Amino acid sequence: MLIKHYSKTGRFCRVTFKLPPDVQALEATLCGDFNNWDVACQIMQPLKGGGFSTTLSLAVGRDYRFRYRLDGKRWENDWDADGYVPNEFGSDDSLLRL
Repeated sequence: MLIKHYSKTGRFCRVTFKLPPDVQALEATLCGDFNNWDVACQIMQPLKGGGFSTTLSLAVGRDYRFRYRLDGKRWENDWDADGYVPNEFGSDDSLLRL
């Protein structure tokens, strides 16, 4: 799930990325254009009821590709993303439009 909060100036957006408890993972990282797809960069925080969450402040006026890396081995998309784009590995990336 994506939750967007735009700044008063409209130049930035705080985006909360949330994974539901049914992802059945022990750890999750957020990887995408905004962190050069670094699998260790954006570790998501576990939520009390299960699932994971993290928030980033991103520039408005562009699209961002992203995916979730679960337990260091499994890639998942955000099914509430703004769209999906094919990647060079034969699957799709989630798309965030700001």
